Amino acid sequence: MEADDIIRHFDLLRAARPVVTQLAHEEDGEPYRVWKLDCGGAVYLLKEAKEYEAEVYRAILPKVGGSVPALYQTADIDGKAYLLMEFVEGSDLRRCSRRGLTLALDALIYMQKATWNDGALSGCAYTFEKSLKDREHRGKYLNDAGLEAAYAVFLDEYASVPRALCHDDLLPFNVLVSEDRAVLIDWEFAGILPSPASFARLIAHGEEDENAFFYMTQADREFAIQYYYDNLLKEMGIASEEWRRTLELFLLYEYCEWVFLGNKYGEVNEGYYRKYLALAKRQADKILRMS
Repeated sequence: MEADDIIRHFDLLRAARPVVTQLAHEEDGEPYRVWKLDCGGAVYLLKEAKEYEAEVYRAILPKVGGSVPALYQTADIDGKAYLLMEFVEGSDLRRCSRRGLTLALDALIYMQKATWNDGALSGCAYTFEKSLKDREHRGKYLNDAGLEAAYAVFLDEYASVPRALCHDDLLPFNVLVSEDRAVLIDWEFAGILPSPASFARLIAHGEEDENAFFYMTQADREFAIQYYYDNLLKEMGIASEEWRRTLELFLLYEYCEWVFLGNKYGEVNEGYYRKYLALAKRQADKILRMS
């Protein structure tokens, strides 16, 4: 179904003649089913929802305020959900700045405070049980005894830490920073999950090489770790040493995810695989020495 056919299902757009621009993935430049609609006086984003995204927008995000795109209308068409949302102007965090990082952390911290151990939302969207099953499955493809031993420690920790709203794919290109706020986008996988998951994903893949896909200095990374602790976890009664240990485990998961992908899909000669295998092995050694 083309964008013009989808637009007809939204009351807000029936009198409009928007200029339609299809957007493209940040990683590979391929177009996907998201469109910018310029209606002259107003600009919207129209998106075919994926995975749990429609439920996240309907059931969870109304509780956490203005750090997500406003949702105006939804439509279910031929078994698929479409979202008409605020079009957010801004730059993503692939080239990390201290100001943008702070705004992103403030947004995440606010959301997690509002949903900390929220049992009423625990059955919504991407649940803990689904996420744990996915992570257990990924652990079967590590093909390395040391990684498997450290990953088992991670799985134990994953099941025991406090839970809050997590965007389970909070890579830097899923944060848009404008003058006064950061907005988290693309909520396909989100729910009440072990609380460090979003934070670890945000900082795990940054490199100090300015030509890297995700650029983040070590100073900004250390700033983020302490800022997140001081403004959220400390208030929740979590000791600094406990936080640092837990973070090391969640960073291991981030590195192992790419090892899993390479092993499962036979891409072990790819550069990304070799890079993340080395990172994962170093991280696993660190964790096993700590245990």
